[in-house]
Amino acid sequence: MSQQAEPLSGKQRLMQLIAEPQSMKELDISPNVIIDLIMRMLFQEGDVSLQRFNTVIKVAANLLDEILTRLQNEHLVEVVGAGQLGRLSYRYGLTDEGRKRANEAFERSQYVGPAPVPVEKYSEAILLQTSEPRVLTPEDFRQALQHLILPQGFENQLGPAVNNGTSLFLYGPPGNGKTTIAEAIAGLVAGTEPIWLPYSLIIGGYIVNLNDELIHKPVEGPRPKTGPIGVDARWGLFRRPVVIAGGELTMPALDLRFEETAKLYEAPLQLKANGGMFLIDDFGRQIMRPIELLNRWIVPLETGIDYLRLRSGQTMRIPFRQLIVFSTNLDPLDLADEAFLRRIQIKVLVGGPDERMYYQIFNTMCGGLQIPFDKEAFMHLLNTWYRGTGRPMQAVHPRDILKIARSMCEFEGQPVRLSPERIDAACNIYFVGHKAANWSRAVTE
Repeated sequence: MSQQAEPLSGKQRLMQLIAEPQSMKELDISPNVIIDLIMRMLFQEGDVSLQRFNTVIKVAANLLDEILTRLQNEHLVEVVGAGQLGRLSYRYGLTDEGRKRANEAFERSQYVGPAPVPVEKYSEAILLQTSEPRVLTPEDFRQALQHLILPQGFENQLGPAVNNGTSLFLYGPPGNGKTTIAEAIAGLVAGTEPIWLPYSLIIGGYIVNLNDELIHKPVEGPRPKTGPIGVDARWGLFRRPVVIAGGELTMPALDLRFEETAKLYEAPLQLKANGGMFLIDDFGRQIMRPIELLNRWIVPLETGIDYLRLRSGQTMRIPFRQLIVFSTNLDPLDLADEAFLRRIQIKVLVGGPDERMYYQIFNTMCGGLQIPFDKEAFMHLLNTWYRGTGRPMQAVHPRDILKIARSMCEFEGQPVRLSPERIDAACNIYFVGHKAANWSRAVTE
């Protein structure tokens, strides 16, 4: 009786998936895609070495040599120079017939870069690398948020959403650190186990540029091996991606965008964020209505699948595996109904500080800005500018007020110190409501 092979673990299957192809068949794309890339490179650069082809197209030298030999036999390329290493040191150029072929390649696309990976391989690799929850601990969160004064146990509200890679809604009045908290979470996500991602995809015969240098940060050091052979160079090892979009976010940025001149697609933001985190900051202040943006996420949040449409009408199913974070200063119930908010599993209020927390923030900022703490000045600030006016406290106020006070002292050539008078001078040019009320009364009178 023959023994059945042990099923592969997720890690083993991933390594199998991204192993260096040993034949043209194992590339899983048409040789014509590689030929077009070679032709476009030769047309742009004049003559190109095998090593240069390998660096740009990221296909093994022996496979490129196989294709170049075929192109030589078809009189599309010719050897224009050679070194001491045989065919590996050859430099190639286009023949007259080859230039015609290169023009045809440019008519199809102007893309020059790493050879694409089939979208099916990408989808499987994403699922394999996001199947297990993250293992960030409360201590990890405390360290990431240690520069903020937050309520005790605040990290316990964030951890479950981040570790399970689901969704998180941060809301509350402005100036209390929502964006800073979201950025700290982004740092935690980016610092977890790195992820293998291809530089580009091929979907329905079209190349989709996935790699974004602003988002995908390579992991430094030697590339790990998949076993006895190396890793397919079309895949890079990156820190977990983090995409941050604010009021400038538009609906087209969430769909495949066809570049008419280059004749290729640019991946949407959520595709670039796969395996990491997508932060939508200032939610509710985008050009489109909030309900339009929310409706875009209903299916992905429910199913973990996103649907992307090519201009040909073909629709592709793509894994939606990322922590999506909404951050807003607006009332969530003004932005979405309860049915949608239920789909965002964890909603965290980031409120303003109470007087005890405000004192801690003020004192900490004094130390950071090297301003001696003055109790009389602080109590004056509390009584005159908050208790006396009913103004809500914001966590950002101490930093801003102290910076203004410091700048005033330096401008006047005075020692940097606080006093009730200095607090009043700083607050008079920082707060608007109090002055506006006085100005309004003066105009009326």
